[in-house]
Amino acid sequence: MSTQAATTAALPQKTPLLQSRLGSFLAVVPLSIWVVNHLWDNLAAFQGAQAWQTAVTEYKHPYSQVLTFIIVLLPLLFHTGWGIVRLLSFRPNNLAYNNYGNLKYLLQRIASVGVLGFLGAHIWLAFLQPRLMHGAAEPFAVIAYEMRWHPPTLIVYTLGILGTAYHLANGLQGFAMGWGLLASERSMRRFEPWSIVIFLVLLAMGWGVLYAMFQAGGTEAIMQARDAIVQTQGDMH
Repeated sequence: MSTQAATTAALPQKTPLLQSRLGSFLAVVPLSIWVVNHLWDNLAAFQGAQAWQTAVTEYKHPYSQVLTFIIVLLPLLFHTGWGIVRLLSFRPNNLAYNNYGNLKYLLQRIASVGVLGFLGAHIWLAFLQPRLMHGAAEPFAVIAYEMRWHPPTLIVYTLGILGTAYHLANGLQGFAMGWGLLASERSMRRFEPWSIVIFLVLLAMGWGVLYAMFQAGGTEAIMQARDAIVQTQGDMH
């Protein structure tokens, strides 16, 4: 059986076309743009604490946070619900159809579970908790310190970024297939190198941010800043 046929056989057959396309659209268009922009903003970590906080945690307009919620969190919630429904109906058949396309589909489903947990923890710990419980965004000194001196944080972010990069890059191919942009095995094979490039670029951006934070977390200035924050506001994690 061909890669396309095997992958099609692994997909749930009861998902309405409109629902499937809407779910993939909300996953790719707003969320993909936001992920790329978020990673790009976080690369400001190479320029220091103030540059990172300006790029990532400060909003130039009071309605920017509301706009972020509408553009990002609502589609994310919809895509999460849509993905859970698809995941519950997922039945792996890799033993019957042991090929590259089916392996990618299985990894996509596994990555979705990890990404769901990672994004939930990241949104709560890095965005909601500091603002709701401390009345301010998470300072760079706190997250950089955690990356350097709290191994579980570094491991979770390393794996979370790996899963997110794969889920997004592979999801772009699924999006193109679902919308009829890749309608043949030949077109899918021609797109495959681009999918790999997108994955590697996203992974390099994300892990680059972790490297910058890890390095900064070991500096005396960051450790002193973090200690001062803990004394005045308490531990944010």
